[in-house]
Amino acid sequence: MAAFPYRLVTVDIDGTLTAGHGWRYLAERLGQRREYEATQLEFVAGRVGEDEHLRNLLRMAEGAPRRAMVRILEETPRVAGIAEGVRRLHALSAHVALLTHNPRYVTDWYRAEFGFDAADGLTGSPQFRAGLVASASEVKADKVGGFRRLSERFGVARGGAAHVGDGAADAQVFPFVGLGVAFGAASPAVRTAADVTVLGRDFRRVVQALERHRPARP
Repeated sequence: MAAFPYRLVTVDIDGTLTAGHGWRYLAERLGQRREYEATQLEFVAGRVGEDEHLRNLLRMAEGAPRRAMVRILEETPRVAGIAEGVRRLHALSAHVALLTHNPRYVTDWYRAEFGFDAADGLTGSPQFRAGLVASASEVKADKVGGFRRLSERFGVARGGAAHVGDGAADAQVFPFVGLGVAFGAASPAVRTAADVTVLGRDFRRVVQALERHRPARP
């Protein structure tokens, strides 16, 4: 049997590991569903850019206590098999990292809960300050840059990396990795940009697809 070709697997969170957009659930729990829907509408219509949209989303959590945020993350609906899939990838000698626009207080929770090795994709990420979510005024979306930083950190060339995601920002990453995997992708454009599309909502099926498919780009 051929050796597993991917030494780095990067994974999106919202819509990929979560059932729907995780920030919709968070907004509902924080009583800000109207604000979430407003910025989503503006973003989809092209009236605000990605960075401004991200700042609008993250502002909804500003001032929220750490305990409340942890409880919301614990209760956010997710796909099955995340921890098992990460363990399997580790057993195959792969690093598994989050490549997401989520802030550090979210990615730190996912790393502790499911065993991810690292996270990147957002610059100027807010954290907790005095037990409360700090300001998100400086954030910038940076998935491509995040992938480059992760690949340098782990010493992995393009052909030895795979990315798993569901959105337009993930489709922008696919050309930079050996294999792009669409998982949870409703957009035909994202599925077309990917090398492999995985159906269903179990992360273990993604790992099985990675074991079957060789890199599309060296």
